[in-house]
Amino acid sequence: MRDYVIMTDSCCDLTDQMARDLELEVLPLTMHMDGQDYPNDLAGTAISNQEFYKRIRAGKLATTSAVNVGQFQDAMRRVLESGRDIVCVCFSSALSTTYQSAVIAAEDLRAEFPEAEIHVVDSLSASLGQGLLLYLAVEQKRKGLTAAELAKWVEDNRLTVCHWFTVDDLNFLKRGGRVSATTALLGTMLSIKPIMHTSDEGKLVPVSKARGRKAAIAALLDKIEALGIHPEKQTMFICHADCEEDAKAVAQTIQDRFGTPTVHINYIGPVIGSHTGPNTMGIFFVGTQR
Repeated sequence: MRDYVIMTDSCCDLTDQMARDLELEVLPLTMHMDGQDYPNDLAGTAISNQEFYKRIRAGKLATTSAVNVGQFQDAMRRVLESGRDIVCVCFSSALSTTYQSAVIAAEDLRAEFPEAEIHVVDSLSASLGQGLLLYLAVEQKRKGLTAAELAKWVEDNRLTVCHWFTVDDLNFLKRGGRVSATTALLGTMLSIKPIMHTSDEGKLVPVSKARGRKAAIAALLDKIEALGIHPEKQTMFICHADCEEDAKAVAQTIQDRFGTPTVHINYIGPVIGSHTGPNTMGIFFVGTQR
């Protein structure tokens, strides 16, 4: 069996150290602000998470762009030239063209490396939901799954990774077309916080509403109880948009309430944070359904 590399993109929002520990090859999407491009590598080389949210809070606007075909071709070629195969697990195709870029790059390179296996999988996931899927995939790889077996495992299990989150400022969702201007205005006036999840199609979908942040976070925790499969045995993830103390408090509550042994916390990176805004928080776990 040939060795293989798990490739992904920076919208997995893992810490740089965890990505290294998992031996992932991570390609950056790009955030654009004030006419400058900031590659979103996990180490925050171009701009730190803290600096990004400082600017967003000050009113700066950001746009984003996907990993392009050329970036994937370069990264994939380096791996293939080393004699290894590739399983590429990408940010949800419903939210970015990154997956499509990887598919095109892989198709081009199969002719150049006919002996190689290149599997490209749509994670249908975002942020640390994608990160959790990768974490679980690496566990499977280390059990001895082949590249083809792992690609099928990811496809078969991606919809068990639950994504539940709440957004603090509805105006960011309004700019992205996720909610109407009227909803954003009324929600802001009434302190309405949407409870959202990532659907089976990989889309961000509003599910319900809560009055105030405390109630919204409580609603997220209730989803673990309703959907979680043996939460006392899981590793869970929490992402946050510059509200780390809140995230730590939620992690402690998860451990106290469900006996979950490990909860990893990290920032929502600048690419996804450009669309969700500060103080967004999400929880990710394995459940019976999304």
